Amino acid sequence: MRGAIEDKIIDESRQGEALDLPAHLNTQQTKKLYIESYGCQMNFADSEIVASVMLENGFSSTKDLNEADLILVNTCAIRDNAEQRVRNRLDHFNAAKKKNPGLLVGVMGCMAERLKTKLLEEEKVVDIVVGPDAYRELPKLVETAETGQKAVNVFLSREETYADISPIRLDSNGVTAFVSIMRGCDNMCSFCVVPFTRGRERSRNPHSIVAETADLFAKGYKEVTLLGQNVDSYRWQNESGEEVNFAGLLDMVAQVHPDLRVRFSTSHPKDITEEVVLTMKKHDNICNFIHLPVQSGNSRILDKMNRTYDREWYLNRVAMIRSIIPDIAFSTDVICGFCSETEEEHRDTLSLMQEVKFDHAYMFIYSERPGTLAARKYEDDVPEEVKKARLQEVIALQSEHALESNKRDVGKVFKVLIEGVSKKNPNELKGRNDQNKMLVFEGKGHQAGDYVQVKVNSCTSATLLGEIVDTL
Repeated sequence: MRGAIEDKIIDESRQGEALDLPAHLNTQQTKKLYIESYGCQMNFADSEIVASVMLENGFSSTKDLNEADLILVNTCAIRDNAEQRVRNRLDHFNAAKKKNPGLLVGVMGCMAERLKTKLLEEEKVVDIVVGPDAYRELPKLVETAETGQKAVNVFLSREETYADISPIRLDSNGVTAFVSIMRGCDNMCSFCVVPFTRGRERSRNPHSIVAETADLFAKGYKEVTLLGQNVDSYRWQNESGEEVNFAGLLDMVAQVHPDLRVRFSTSHPKDITEEVVLTMKKHDNICNFIHLPVQSGNSRILDKMNRTYDREWYLNRVAMIRSIIPDIAFSTDVICGFCSETEEEHRDTLSLMQEVKFDHAYMFIYSERPGTLAARKYEDDVPEEVKKARLQEVIALQSEHALESNKRDVGKVFKVLIEGVSKKNPNELKGRNDQNKMLVFEGKGHQAGDYVQVKVNSCTSATLLGEIVDTL
């Protein structure tokens, strides 16, 4: 959300990525599954659950569309252009289906939940529509579709967390992994579709989260990111009265092993507590990085967005966090041109950015989503060209702040977890430091999963460039 969904958007380079199983999991079974995922980290994590469900039911994966017996598109409904990209892909799959009449195409995820049976009517290529809480039913839906009938299940659950399903790590680098700790969202931000597409908030059993994390570490993974629409509202209680909040869960996961890095996303300004920040400070392996979406720097707009905090509250949260962890790094989300936003209110967003100086930001123009409170109550009255102009100002300012932040790191030495080979130079490696900044450096015989000490020699606004000075 931009707030509870768009704060999870992953790098655009991963949008529409075809996900394949690790080679050792490709079996000799005859049916082949091809998955494409769009949108947020939660969607990619869900695709890993689906791959596990389908592997148990006779479908190994393929990265080759031409081999597929079943195509699943895990969709995003955050903005209209995200849905249009999916519709364009469905047109492409229609051509593939003409070559292979037995091929089945399914739409899953948030777009499936939002449009439901409309997808079956509008997109003739679609055979299956399945919402985020019905992935266990996919094998039965496939069986129905194989008889020539259309199959749909978009039931939203108040209990489903998929806690007992061991995800298959798709497109994995073998070093970092996502672990879902909760599903759904109870925050009714006026611009956001997540409460309608992912249902009410429910937290997963903490012991299953710790077990999954421990298993990942045993398999060689060195970093986990705990995922939720609003991780700070995580709360689990069993019948015997045992209760765990997010600070408690963080503490439990951090104790799995000191060499396992722990990150989380996303925090909500109204819910993040001093207890969570103190837990971060307590454990060296919990990274000093928080994604704290602000959306707007103006209190009237924040109220209209139903964010349930104002400008002062947000700045107080930032001050509290920095008082406990001075070298914390922040990223955020910003929406430009929300309903009735004036030029002066836009300037308030710029001034808040000046005050906080975020290390990174996801920045978007407002995109009205059908069914949301904003779509029902407010006129989308800021002209598109004004939205785009404001977005460019926000991007320019953020680029300045990111470069300033990175320049302060030149000359410093950071502990870096190597994630793989640099995209631009096969002789260089890449990895992130504690503050979630990407570093690129010469390999010197090291490999993914190693921790190294890297001295920063120069930088761009996006990357720190350095050299290994010592190993750990």
